[in-house]
Amino acid sequence: MLRRMMPSPPRPPDPALSGMTTGVFLSFEGIDGSGKSTQARRLAEALRATGRDVVLTREPGGSAGAEEIRSLVLEGDPDRWSAETEILLFTAARRDHLERTILPALARGAVVICDRFADSTRVYQGISRGDLQDVVNQLHTLMIGREPDITVLIDMDPEDGLARALSRKGHEERFETFGLVLQQAMRRGFLDLAKAAPDRFRVIDGAGSADAVFDRLIAALPELPEARA
Repeated sequence: MLRRMMPSPPRPPDPALSGMTTGVFLSFEGIDGSGKSTQARRLAEALRATGRDVVLTREPGGSAGAEEIRSLVLEGDPDRWSAETEILLFTAARRDHLERTILPALARGAVVICDRFADSTRVYQGISRGDLQDVVNQLHTLMIGREPDITVLIDMDPEDGLARALSRKGHEERFETFGLVLQQAMRRGFLDLAKAAPDRFRVIDGAGSADAVFDRLIAALPELPEARA
């Protein structure tokens, strides 16, 4: 005889989706070779010098589980994964990163500076690798539910960025090997996202020296006056 199934109790609110944090969450975005990693690191160093609690992290990665996924998606043959599979891998990595690194730091009042976040997935997999933006956004709403407070977009000429990225000769060059056409599509995608969310995005000209770009960055962040010291 089948037992009557009792209705499941309601699930408690997911802390990863609640947004109840007290710190400041910044993401840095841009095409490969834009210099965003350098500028994210410099901002973290400037804020730490003033005594701020700063967590500098990255995506994919930023937690033990997410770092394991990073090696899967950034190394190997360019055709190793389909765009759909990449979306699932990046979402899994981001969820672990959010739970274990980002939210705990924000809860204690830290400034979290993240080298890439959801906008990269929207551009790389959602736009540039296939018309999958709706899928990316649905997964983000379901499993992440959090946008950065501020997103810094370092805008760079795609040819210059690709040349800089390839000159590094590292082992995480899977996306760079897709070539200039992809870099151009990604730049357009990032700029379109910035136009759609002007209150969140700060678009910084990435041309020139690292010092010149950093001066532009600081000028665009009045929310962090201590970084000007």
